[in-house]
Amino acid sequence: MANAASMREEAETIAVKALGFVAADPELLPRFLAITGIEAHSIRQAAGEPGFLAGVLQFILAHEPTLMRFAAETGTPPASVGRALRALPLGDDDHEHSI
Repeated sequence: MANAASMREEAETIAVKALGFVAADPELLPRFLAITGIEAHSIRQAAGEPGFLAGVLQFILAHEPTLMRFAAETGTPPASVGRALRALPLGDDDHEHSI
């Protein structure tokens, strides 16, 4: 079984591939920017923020045709995208709730 550090590294690699995939697509990039509220010139800065890479994977996972195209174009198994999401900061399903 892979250790947490190697799982995180693999997750980051998948997320960076996903970011490149989104950034290179003239239809996906504007949609990603609109949904996230990030300005195009701020992507590099935003990429350093906790949760950004998880957000990229959430964007890919939210639309099955996009997920399948990403998987096909990058050779990434679709199931590994979900696993990668859960391995990244702020990518798990364990959300804190206010009382």
